[in-house]
Amino acid sequence: MEAKKMIEIEVAYALPRQQFLLKEKVAEGSTIAEALSHSEIHQLVPHLEVVDGRVGIFGKVAKMSQVLKEGDRIEIYRPLVNDPKEARRRRATRATEKN
Repeated sequence: MEAKKMIEIEVAYALPRQQFLLKEKVAEGSTIAEALSHSEIHQLVPHLEVVDGRVGIFGKVAKMSQVLKEGDRIEIYRPLVNDPKEARRRRATRATEKN
């Protein structure tokens, strides 16, 4: 039985006042979901729930089923605090009220 080759990846997650960047080793052919299920990030951020569409590889949204390559950085995204469209509307309203 042949041992699987291991690849090195990173897992990144940021809170408003704290950032995490973990170097991890996973078996070649692992998916994002598999890598995250074995990642230390869950011990560091126990309440973290990772869902499809809220992860990416180097700034590009990725599916949990995406197979990782050597050197990939999985980025876990948080929901937006403010809706950008709503924030723009509030700024426009305030600007109109000042005039």
